[in-house]
Amino acid sequence: MSHASGKLAALSALLVLLFAVSASGQKANQAVQAARPPEISYTVSMPKPFTHLLDVEMRVRGTLPARTDLIMPVWTPGSYLIREYERHVQDFEAKTSDGRALMWNKINKNTWRVETAGARELVVSYTVYCNEFSVRTNEVTDRHAFWNNAALLMYPDGQLKAPSTLRVVPFGNWKVATALPAAAGGRGLTFSAENFDILYDSPVEVGNFKTLSFEVKGVPHRIVIDGEGNYEPERVRRDVQKIVEAAVTLMGGEIPYKDYTFFLHLPSSGGGGLEHLNSTALIYPRFRFRPEENYKGFLSLVSHEYFHLWNVKRIRPDALGPFDYTQENYTKLLWVAEGITSYYENIILVRAGLLSGEDYLGGLASAIRDLQNTPGRFEQSLEESSFDAWIKYYRTDENSGNSQISYYDKGAIVGALLDLEIRRASKDKHSLDDVLRYLYEEHYRKGRNYTPEDFQRAAERMAGASLENFFARYVRGKDEIDYNSILNHVGLFLDTNETSTGRAAPERAYFGANLAQDGNRLMVRSVVAGAPAYEQGINANDEIVALDGMRVTMDSFLARLGEKKPGDRVTITLFRNDDLRTFEIRLGGRNPSPYRIIPVPNPTNDQRQAYQKWLGGNL
Repeated sequence: MSHASGKLAALSALLVLLFAVSASGQKANQAVQAARPPEISYTVSMPKPFTHLLDVEMRVRGTLPARTDLIMPVWTPGSYLIREYERHVQDFEAKTSDGRALMWNKINKNTWRVETAGARELVVSYTVYCNEFSVRTNEVTDRHAFWNNAALLMYPDGQLKAPSTLRVVPFGNWKVATALPAAAGGRGLTFSAENFDILYDSPVEVGNFKTLSFEVKGVPHRIVIDGEGNYEPERVRRDVQKIVEAAVTLMGGEIPYKDYTFFLHLPSSGGGGLEHLNSTALIYPRFRFRPEENYKGFLSLVSHEYFHLWNVKRIRPDALGPFDYTQENYTKLLWVAEGITSYYENIILVRAGLLSGEDYLGGLASAIRDLQNTPGRFEQSLEESSFDAWIKYYRTDENSGNSQISYYDKGAIVGALLDLEIRRASKDKHSLDDVLRYLYEEHYRKGRNYTPEDFQRAAERMAGASLENFFARYVRGKDEIDYNSILNHVGLFLDTNETSTGRAAPERAYFGANLAQDGNRLMVRSVVAGAPAYEQGINANDEIVALDGMRVTMDSFLARLGEKKPGDRVTITLFRNDDLRTFEIRLGGRNPSPYRIIPVPNPTNDQRQAYQKWLGGNL
């Protein structure tokens, strides 16, 4: 090889190397750009709130794929039913930032596919009809706007972890409240979310609301109130603060948020609550803050939803987060997430000094009575009730009481009994409080959800003994609950057999149908499985017109039934689908059980001390 040709070869090799390095750098840069999440922003406006419409503009900026799929969630976490929010979307359009229209089509019920054609910024606009008032849906009226972002905002497929901003353009001089933090440079009406789980977990209220404020351990809290009512503002502020303080103490004293918002809506009727990471949405009838029993119901609602910030929002069941917003997220643990929260809603009130131990026990006895009068307790376990929430809990019908139980109601009872079992087995060194604190430390702090097995192991860890029999019978199984063997630890027993005179109550005639007076019509709403009405042919939706040949209303039917004895035969005349039918029914008998939880005779010192550690006060 000559010297000149050698220099030429070396130069060629150098050029090849430089080209390779350049190409490699370009590919690396492209990979970084592809991995970098797009910039996502939303603007929500309400120029004509009386039309119940919200206008949404969504901008996606960055290196976009040739096709971008935009997905609308079909459910809201905390409310376990597919609600098909996409059905309210209209006027969908897609274009580039310079106004060039882009092709799009729907590829399924809740996905809009946009042909981005190399655009660096996608601008989408659509309108959502918002006229369903609940804690999990959207309402816009000439008085206010309230919405859940999961029921309003689409997300780009594959970008649930991407950050975004939300700008709200209020109508007129309306104010804006949300638990989302203000975005940098957002001028007060733009908010930021580090991912879509947080965005979808942060409802928005816009209107002329009132605000009550307080602090706990230096952390600001506010109650945003939409509507008028017979509440006492200072009492509400003070008592909600007590609930926060008691719950924080129960969970170890740490407050896991920078601020907290209670959204309180006061319509003429209705109710409900939905938990969020650092806020909750509450609905309570405006004139039900009095008398005192009604006010305690309000406090229970507040306590329940607030406690969820630990039990479900941070201590998360296996399938509940990160979420799949396009389909059901099945779990067997709603009895823990909701039922045990229902137990603690009143325990927190007791510890806050807002409910007496006697009041709590009265409510527990009533809940037990209702469960024992539900035939569905033999058909569905707590785990089954949790798993089937998506198809059953929110879709009750006239047969639901015969075929299912509520993971809220039975879950609260079993939660109380589990607490007592842990206390008994550990000789009152531990309780269900410790189970929740353990799950918070060992699962939430370590970024792990928990399974049914994890929960049982945590309970057994605190009990210092196996609880397999308890979980097999009362959580996974459908056994009758042995209440008194568990209540005995705290010196209590469930009285279902005696009257106040100490004698057994006589049986009364029992028909076994739930009736309702609908104008001039006496309607059968449901029949109880195994009861005389059920076994002898009475159906839901029958219209009862006569008893023993005489026309009846609800009052006269119950009065005349009260004159009968178990075993008597009566003739029921009714309309079924406009056909006149007659049935001869042999009445059964039922003891009108009092269902009271009262102290055992001569409780021991250990029982007295155990009771005091559980509910405070004395037996």
